[in-house]
Amino acid sequence: MQATPVETSTRRRLQQVLEQPAVQRSILLLIVINAAILGMQTSPALVASWGELLRVLDMLILGVFVVEIAARIYVHRAAFFRDPWSLFDFTVVTIALVPASGPFSVLRALRVLRVMRMVTMVPSMRRVVGALLSAIPGLGSIAMVLALVFYVSAVIATGLFGADFPEWFGNLGRSVYTLFQVMTLESWSMGIVRPLMDVFPYAWVFFIPFILIATFTMLNLFIAIIVNAMQAVTDADHEATQATIEEAREHIEADLHEEVRALRGEIAELKELLRGQARR
Repeated sequence: MQATPVETSTRRRLQQVLEQPAVQRSILLLIVINAAILGMQTSPALVASWGELLRVLDMLILGVFVVEIAARIYVHRAAFFRDPWSLFDFTVVTIALVPASGPFSVLRALRVLRVMRMVTMVPSMRRVVGALLSAIPGLGSIAMVLALVFYVSAVIATGLFGADFPEWFGNLGRSVYTLFQVMTLESWSMGIVRPLMDVFPYAWVFFIPFILIATFTMLNLFIAIIVNAMQAVTDADHEATQATIEEAREHIEADLHEEVRALRGEIAELKELLRGQARR
């Protein structure tokens, strides 16, 4: 259905209002305030004293969010649902509107997801999330290598230590969990390895290489992938900015050339006019 000129003009004006920095900062401020309110509602003492006020403020802020989302849908129409960030905002606000009672009571805890809208409002946060999403394939490959290391190590540890320490290495699942604790370096020496060394003096020969591979090597690979993704996003933003500047420069140069040609034509006409007057 073709939009009328009045409707198009209204949508354009509404878009300009929504994109104003003051409006964007106001929405961001409301998100922060709403986050504080949701945190305060977890305190029984505060709820007992200010529960009704907190509830009313929460509903008012949610109403502002609903109006903002509705305005964005009206402005962008189908394009709104093709934008992943807009879909995220829509989903978060929709969850907050579902009655948090009966089978939907679990959704009450998901109200705090409204705080995640800060990601969509702050460009720097959006770039970080974009970089993390673009790094998922590389992180997935490293995770598969790490899972293979864990599986092999867990089978070996179960065979070596399972008979004497069944609570830690009695089966494959327990071995994986214990090795995960070792990987996090949480009480790995005093809590796990030293008791094993009382029975198996050379147990360190197994655990030290495991820590070097699973903790330090893999962690550095994770960091390298994320840093590389961040750099790629930064470079893409820089290239987009450079392309925008170059396009604007070309438009300016084209306008200047056009104005110079028009000025030359006017000067030529003025010269002809002066010559005609001189002949008279």
